[in-house]
Amino acid sequence: MPGSGAWDAVILAGGRARRFGGADKPAARVGGRALLEHVAAAASGAARVVVVGPPRDLAAAAVRVREDPPGGGPVPALRAGLPEVSAPRVALLAADLPFLRPAHLARLLDAVAGPARGAVLVDAGGRDQWLAGCWRTAPLRTALDRYAGASLRGLLAPLEPVRVALPAGDRPPWYDCDTPDDLARARALTDPDPR
Repeated sequence: MPGSGAWDAVILAGGRARRFGGADKPAARVGGRALLEHVAAAASGAARVVVVGPPRDLAAAAVRVREDPPGGGPVPALRAGLPEVSAPRVALLAADLPFLRPAHLARLLDAVAGPARGAVLVDAGGRDQWLAGCWRTAPLRTALDRYAGASLRGLLAPLEPVRVALPAGDRPPWYDCDTPDDLARARALTDPDPR
């Protein structure tokens, strides 16, 4: 059984990517790497990385599972990934966060070192980023077992997470690539020649 400092990561890499034109968003490249690879690198300190979504090449060792139904959204994806978690804490992450780094996850994990049941990253506008957070595994499992809804916010907000605000800088850790324009901006901030 992993020690109390151990943590796992669940990366949600499924979905239909409607705003992304239906393309394979986690495979889109920024800075020479797939978005999914950026997030897996940010979670490199995890005892186990669980990737929920269709099969993809991933340099990092990871457990791969599929949500049911495929593309069903974050709650079914979490239902598929959470059974693979054995650590007492888990990072729940979207696969499209090119600027998330291990230091950002460390801040979230530190916020869950006390009695808090979870910690969620807050963007510059004060909005909770439900797919950039860390949670105590046992309360998260209990909440998921009792939850019949489809909203990730509806599942996670009642756990009353600590809200963690981090400096934005030019590359905010919460920046996600939901649209082709978001991807182009991420590339412009990262790539010397973003063609």
